[in-house]
Amino acid sequence: MSTTTPSRAPAKLTVQAIRQRKGAAKLVALTAYDVMFARLADAAGVDIVLVGDSLGMMVQGHANTLPVTLEDVVYHTRAVARGVAHAHLVADMPFMSYQASLEDGIRAAGRLLQQGGAESVKIEGGAEVAELVHRLTTYGIPVMAHVGMTPQSVHQYGGFKVQGREEQSHKRILDGALAVVDAGAYAVVVESVPEALGQELTQRLHVPTIGIGAGANCDGQILVMHDVLGLDPHWKPRFARQYAALGQQAQAAFAAYADDVRHGRFPSNDETFK
Repeated sequence: MSTTTPSRAPAKLTVQAIRQRKGAAKLVALTAYDVMFARLADAAGVDIVLVGDSLGMMVQGHANTLPVTLEDVVYHTRAVARGVAHAHLVADMPFMSYQASLEDGIRAAGRLLQQGGAESVKIEGGAEVAELVHRLTTYGIPVMAHVGMTPQSVHQYGGFKVQGREEQSHKRILDGALAVVDAGAYAVVVESVPEALGQELTQRLHVPTIGIGAGANCDGQILVMHDVLGLDPHWKPRFARQYAALGQQAQAAFAAYADDVRHGRFPSNDETFK
């Protein structure tokens, strides 16, 4: 009889476990929009997979995230949920799914968990969304907050620009982060702010901060999957690092396939049924 102990799959990362990582170990977060890349991220040991409304730009080809609908996020979250066994799955609350009323926000968040399979939702904003954060967490829906450069406010900012450089903006972001954490948020994404503000938020908040363009002092980092993989050779935000050049490799593979087809090299006998 074999005495080998069967290997166990890693335990699902919960919001409680994420909270406990504060000051103990860095959190790794990444976006995904379909089952295949979700499965790869999960197998690589990514802690948090976010179905971001960035899908509007990365998948749908829009100039910003505003056209993304709740139905879009539910659809993509449902696909991603089939690929994650360990990572914590977060779904974005898209533009106008929660701004009009608390009731809209509660229903939208409920759909992302019930129909999409998400384990928590992410909401952009500070003090203005604190009441919604409180209501959702009271009803058992975990919330990840998002402060700093919030993409759904791109027109108000006049573009995707660093926030928090001026004293008034700095104070607004800090106060907003404190408000959503007091309301019950289990983590806070901090986007495109000066390094000093990212560090201050990390020190002041008792929950993990997850930076994207907020410096190395945050409790974790998140990047868009396409940026990490270099899927678009013409797009590289300053805060991102490309770990591969899959866009160029994919284009070369497609070109080689097309050339083989046009010259009769594909399919060969090996790829043909007899």
